[in-house]
Amino acid sequence: MSRQKRNLLWGLLFTSPATIGFFLWQLGPIVAAIGISLTEWKIVGSPEWIGLANYENIFTKDPLFLKSVSVTLIYTLLSVPASIAFAFFLAVLLDQKVRFLPVFRTIFYLPSIVPFIASSYLWLWLFNPDFGALNAILRPLGFPESKWIFASDTVLPSLALMSLWGVGGTMLIFLAGLQGVPKHLYEAVEVDGGTAWHKMRHVTIPIMTPVIFFNFVLTTINTLQTFTQPFVMTQGGPNNASLFYVLYLYRKAFRQSNMGYASALSVILLIIIGILTYIIFRTSSMWVFYEGERD
Repeated sequence: MSRQKRNLLWGLLFTSPATIGFFLWQLGPIVAAIGISLTEWKIVGSPEWIGLANYENIFTKDPLFLKSVSVTLIYTLLSVPASIAFAFFLAVLLDQKVRFLPVFRTIFYLPSIVPFIASSYLWLWLFNPDFGALNAILRPLGFPESKWIFASDTVLPSLALMSLWGVGGTMLIFLAGLQGVPKHLYEAVEVDGGTAWHKMRHVTIPIMTPVIFFNFVLTTINTLQTFTQPFVMTQGGPNNASLFYVLYLYRKAFRQSNMGYASALSVILLIIIGILTYIIFRTSSMWVFYEGERD
């Protein structure tokens, strides 16, 4: 056996767990969901083939579908830019040469590994309009108090604010990218009389755009699948103002036992995520800069 074939076999052997896992736990469920979406299945009993009836009902007879889509998209528009900007800001701060830097990095990263359910209960207390910590801070400062997640007009901004709690992983990726920025470019800016703002605008941000792009795609996909926070904290309320798409899907699947309808919702979500991801990739050439790339 030649060396090339032997290396190929070893490579296939070491990647086989990931390959098998992909087919069993990702591709397999996707195919199964597509099949189930074409049936009426109440879990008990056998699925009954109904073709595209579930999709027809979703688009023509289900007002909560459009509500859940709009809630999810509005939350994504609020949460994703704020999370990316906040994570980048923290990464820049933690890239400075200060004392106890590892301690600060650990402190800012720790919230991201706290389980969502635990952090949701913590934020329930923070958002409490009567004795919550946030209103307790606003009250002495003379600012108007807020109902936070207990009012229809503030529930999504409040949950977007809460999402900043878990940017530790994104921050860590930004931090790794910042440490790869060539130092001689900063020195060139200093020689030309540039300030810290010029370094940020003309060196840091352009070189970090591939990392920003990577985090933007992952954060968008994860945000579109938000479930735990509204499930624990609001149950879709008040007045369906936080009825996220995946929470609505959960209701159909596990409260109403309509697995065919829920599977159709999941297929539509897959298509929505695919379209948005495609748009992000197609437009990335306008703002993402890769080193060594020629015009």
